[in-house]
Order: sequence, then structure tokens, then C-alpha cells
Amino acid sequence: MALVEMVMPKMGESIMEGTVLKWLKNVGDTIEQDESVLEVATDKVDTEVPAIQGGVLKEILVQEGDVVAVGAPIAIISTNGEDTGAAAPAASEAPAVAAPQATAPQETAAPAATASSAAKLDQPASGRFYSPLVLNIAREEGISMQELEYVPGTGSEGRVSKKDIMAYLQNRGAEPQQAAAPQAPPQAQSQASAAAPTPAAQPQAAPQVKPAASYGGNVELIEMDRMRKMIADRMVDSKRISPHVTSFVEADVTNIVNWRNKWKNEYKKREGENLTFTPIFIDAIAKAIKDYPMINVSVDGGTIIRHKDINIGMAVALPSGNLIVPNIKNADQLNLNGLTKKVNDLANRGRMNKLTPDDLAGGTYTVSNVGSFGNVMGTPIIMQPQVAIMAVGAIKKKPAVIETPEGDLIGIRHFMYLSHSYDHRVVDGSLGGMFVRRVADYLENFDVNQTI
Repeated sequence: MALVEMVMPKMGESIMEGTVLKWLKNVGDTIEQDESVLEVATDKVDTEVPAIQGGVLKEILVQEGDVVAVGAPIAIISTNGEDTGAAAPAASEAPAVAAPQATAPQETAAPAATASSAAKLDQPASGRFYSPLVLNIAREEGISMQELEYVPGTGSEGRVSKKDIMAYLQNRGAEPQQAAAPQAPPQAQSQASAAAPTPAAQPQAAPQVKPAASYGGNVELIEMDRMRKMIADRMVDSKRISPHVTSFVEADVTNIVNWRNKWKNEYKKREGENLTFTPIFIDAIAKAIKDYPMINVSVDGGTIIRHKDINIGMAVALPSGNLIVPNIKNADQLNLNGLTKKVNDLANRGRMNKLTPDDLAGGTYTVSNVGSFGNVMGTPIIMQPQVAIMAVGAIKKKPAVIETPEGDLIGIRHFMYLSHSYDHRVVDGSLGGMFVRRVADYLENFDVNQTI
């Protein structure tokens, strides 16, 4: 019998840990290689983790709700499932493995039963983590975040599981008397200083915030969700690590606007997808990176790593309001139609929380379309360990001087700002400025005779 240690895999660049959402297999189950064993959440994506070997799941080393570092062991797999000798050790070890799991349900049986029968909590459980699945169900059923805070949760730290929210939906129209029956959790809360609160009571006892009155005025306290906290930490780290400099260029994109207006309806009819400006911007950036390859680098201590692959990330807004940055691998090798397909695919899967770790890993440069929010320019923060990022602003009509063989004329043109933030440790102003100017040149010299 061979025992193989399964570890928490690396699920994206700069991701150092993951939260175990759910074990899909139990101890003793037979699993195939690459079969999903558990669900893991990170600050960027929720994903299923496959088995690295086929065999029998002999031992689970971490529990649901645990935060586990990348590379840490999470399970033991016996690769000889038919070996009868393996059954005896598994049976003898069963009490040691199963005892904590068996004890927990006994200790939480009463609160769990109470939660399942209760329509709402007595107090909102502010600051809880909600998985994308729960948020999707809540959105589809018209449950607001305020209402969601009153849903009883039986998961780790009072987290709401799929079972919890489905039970709540069944009881949503129940009489108030059904919700008023359980009183045990509040009593347990009053004794929290003498004993640890039960899992059902934790959501009510966990938030330790100052009273609203101490902030002055009429305020509402909103606890950051897990992803927002991670984003905040990453942004602070990026500003601390990289001395940011931003250069701005204004580009005349009239030819691009006219070309897109000519083709967008036909493309929509033929492909069933939208033809947006984003793939055109990415195409210009990929060409400029080939001209200035030292923009496509990262830094490791005193070493500059020049990446030969051009993987361009694009910021996508999630339904929660947070941002996620999947990337297009080898963007310089795709034509405009291929880039359009990739952009639409990543944007759609990002909004539906269906991105994979591979979609998020390996980015070498990033573009953020702040123009989609009506902003004319921005000063974006670099995605570590990259050294540059570009923000593209809204396209606006402006009067401009047009040079013709017959003389200068005043005409209406479409303009946009490009904002290029770069790491001044390795990118000087000349390189940073020339790069964004080159991107603008590619946009202004767009071939209007090309088809898609």
C-alpha cells in the first residue's frame, strides 16, 4: 500500500492560501485521478481541487472552513484501494479520524436544528463570508444583503451553506411564531465571557465594532467581505512595493469608432457576441509590448524577469462590486476576432463566478477599462509582480484641428486618454512614456480596411 500526501495546490499568481468550502468525498471513498475531491475559495476564485492520484481517500487533514496555506497537506490518499491490508489500519485509525467529526454534530445538534427551523436570526450576523453560490441563490430569489444577514448558518463561524439558504427559502413565508421559538442561542451568548459560544451563536457574537454613535452623525457600519479585505491588502502592498509613476497620452480614435460602428451589428448577427473596444485596445498593447519588451517584466529581489509570453490581464467587475483580473494567454498571437472571443468569454465567466485558477495565473501586463464607468482617465495600481498597467478612459467627441493639404480645418473627432502606471524601480519615465505613446500610435493608425 502506498500513501500519497495531497497538498493545497497553487491556484493563481500571488495566492498564498485558500479556504476549504466543502469536501466532495468522504474518508473511505474511492476516487479517480483528476476527480474533484473538495471545493476551495480564494480571494480571486472558488474552484474544485482534483485528486493528484487515484485510490482511496484515507484521511482528511483539514476541515471545512479552515484556511490552509498553499503547499500544506490536506489529505492522505491510499493508491492501493484493493489492498485488504489497507482496510485494517483504516479501521483502526477510524476513531482517531472520525471522533472530532462525530463530536461536532453532537455538540451542535441543538443549534443546527434550531437554525433549520428558524425563519430568521434575532440579530443580523454582520461580516459573515458568503460563498458565490449562496450569493447567486440570494440574487436569483430576490434576497437582499440585509435580509441575508438574518439567515441562520450552520457552517464554520456561522457561515450560510446552500442547505441553509434553501431551508430559509422554504420557511420564508412561515408564521412569526416559527421564528420566535428558538431561544437557546441568545442565552448562550449572554454567557460568552465564561464559555465559548456555540457555532450557531457565533455570527451574533463575532462582530466587535464600536457603536455607531462613536463615529458621529448618522452612519452605517459595513464589514468588508473576505475578497474586499484581500484586495485592500494587495493594493496597499503594491503601493508599498512599487514606486508608482503615471504618464498620460490623448489618442484620436475616430477611425476605430467609425470602423466598429460599421461592423458591430454584422458581428453580433453572425457570432451572437458583442464587438467591444477592449479587444482593439489589447491588440494595440500587445503590439507595443513587442516593441518595448522591458515593459513585460517582473521583479524578484534584485533580479528582473523578462517574460517572453505576452499574457494581458483585463479587469472584470463582479456582481459583488469587487474586481477580478483574468488574462489572455499569448495575446500577441491572436487576431482581432480571436481576441474578441477571449475577451467576451473571460468577462462572461467572470461575472458568473466560473473562472478557473489558470485564467488568473501568469499575467504579465494588465489593462483596465475605466471608460466603461464613464471616467475619462485614472491612475491604476499595478498588479504585483507585474511592473505596469494601463487604464483606458471614456471616448469623447471634441473639436480638433485637422491638417489637410488644403490647410487646417476644425472638425469633430473622437478622443480618449490612456493612463500608464509603471514601477519606477525598473521602468524609467522614458520607457514608460514611449510605451504609452506607441499604444496611442497603433490606435490612431488603426487599419480601417480590415475585416473581422
